[in-house]
Amino acid sequence: MKPFIVGLGGTATPGGSTEQALALALRAAEAHGARTKLFGGELLARFPHYLAAGTWDCVEAKDFVAAIRQANGIIIASPGYHGTISGLVKNAIDYIEETSKDSRVYLDGLPVGLIATAYGWQATGSTMTTLRAIVHALRGWPTPMGAGVRTVQGLFKDGACTDPAVSGQLEIVGRQVAEFASLQMRDKLTTATHPETWLGLTDYDEQYQPS
Repeated sequence: MKPFIVGLGGTATPGGSTEQALALALRAAEAHGARTKLFGGELLARFPHYLAAGTWDCVEAKDFVAAIRQANGIIIASPGYHGTISGLVKNAIDYIEETSKDSRVYLDGLPVGLIATAYGWQATGSTMTTLRAIVHALRGWPTPMGAGVRTVQGLFKDGACTDPAVSGQLEIVGRQVAEFASLQMRDKLTTATHPETWLGLTDYDEQYQPS
């Protein structure tokens, strides 16, 4: 079974740099065997403020929460607004609170890839730090690679990135999420079929038990 990776992020402007970066990371996850679903900025903009009147009249918000519950991994991409993540992305993340009473609480144990975009490096760094703190609070595992992208004119064109270094970062983010999700799925399957592996028992352990 292929891991299911959910991508969320972008801005209210369709096709912006943040969403294009996210799409490229998801494409890399697909190249490494994952199924993906993108919740871009234009769609996230339809979400009411979390728990405001009419919250659950929004079909897109319901679909988002359902996708999070099914996900084996997440990729979050946010622009840096005034040194931190955008309100649009934060509001979407707030909807993850709906999983607080699930058997898997929040993003517990999930690999989470992070992308921060901004015009300057200072905002890129502080936005990445905020994203990592949020993922830790949601019990997720930020991947070793986080892509910090300084958005300059012409960086993305026709669905591709013109900077090989940035393109490489986005590819690594997508690959790491897909690979870690696959490893977790394989581990759970092994544990279910061979419970002795979860107990830590091996042939060596059994052979050298004290008499």
